[in-house]
Amino acid sequence: MEETFDVVDRSDTVIGRASREEVHRDGLLHRSAHLLVFDGSGRVLLQKRSMEKDRFPGRWDSSVSGHVDSGEGYDQCIVREAMEEIGIRLEATPERLFKVDACEETDQEFTWVYRTYSEGPFTPNEEEISEIGWFTGDEVSHLVKTDPESLSPSFALVWSKLLKRR
Repeated sequence: MEETFDVVDRSDTVIGRASREEVHRDGLLHRSAHLLVFDGSGRVLLQKRSMEKDRFPGRWDSSVSGHVDSGEGYDQCIVREAMEEIGIRLEATPERLFKVDACEETDQEFTWVYRTYSEGPFTPNEEEISEIGWFTGDEVSHLVKTDPESLSPSFALVWSKLLKRR
C-alpha cells in the first residue's frame, strides 16, 4: 500500500495530499519527525538505514526518523515510528526539542525533533534498519566533520542544531 503524506506550504499549513513517490520526485514540502534516544551515559542511539531505502541508503540517521502520514500529527507520528522502527513503546509524547524548516538537507521536510532516554531493549525493523549503535557526542561530531557522507543529510543538520542549543 502506497504511503500518502500531507503536502504543506512554507508556513507548514496543509494544502493537499500526495504519494511518497510524488513528494520526493516533485520536491513537495511535507513533514517528518526525528527521535534521538539517549542512554544514561549520554550516548545517542543511531540507526543505519537499510540498503533498500529509497533515500540515503546505508547511512547513519537519527535513532528514529519517519514521515508524518496524511492526517497525522507530528506527536502521533513519532510515537508510531518509535514502535515501528526500533520497537520501543512510548507511553507519552517525548520531549520536543526544536523544529527544522523544510530545506534541501531535510529533503523538503518540516521536521520536529524529539528526545527520550532508554536503555532498550530495541528491536530494529530489518526492512528499514541494517544496524543500530551507540555513539558518544564526540564520535557523532567527528563523523559530521570528517565523514559527512556516512550520515543522512537531515541527521547531520539535526545534530548541528542540537549542538547549538547546548
